[in-house]
Amino acid sequence: MDRVFVDTNIVLDLLQKRENFYIDAQELFTLANEKQIELYVSALTIANIHYILQKHLKMEARKVLSNFKELVNILPLDDNILSLAINSSITDFEDAIQFFTATNSNIELIITRNKKDFIGLPILVYSANEYLKLKK
Repeated sequence: MDRVFVDTNIVLDLLQKRENFYIDAQELFTLANEKQIELYVSALTIANIHYILQKHLKMEARKVLSNFKELVNILPLDDNILSLAINSSITDFEDAIQFFTATNSNIELIITRNKKDFIGLPILVYSANEYLKLKK
């Protein structure tokens, strides 16, 4: 079974039903719901999503997150990951945290819409659409 790390933007595509991206995100999370793949996110993703959702959904944001976290495995953000991110050459700090969270948990595949931010890193990077095509 594939162990797949999901970047924050893909989660937001799902939860905010972002036009042009929602269907692929929904299909990806459906695979997880059907136990065909295992999805992982960083604890940072949960915090970031809450911050964004609560602007629109107010207290409902916590209910959305409560339901969402049933679909994913949440990986911890710790001092080691922060140190690796701080000292890395990855320009975008959040992407550095995502990368080191995934690789420290032996996850070799990340799904994101910001593929360019992961170029040259030792991890497979796909968009949701590209990954779904591989699974068919």
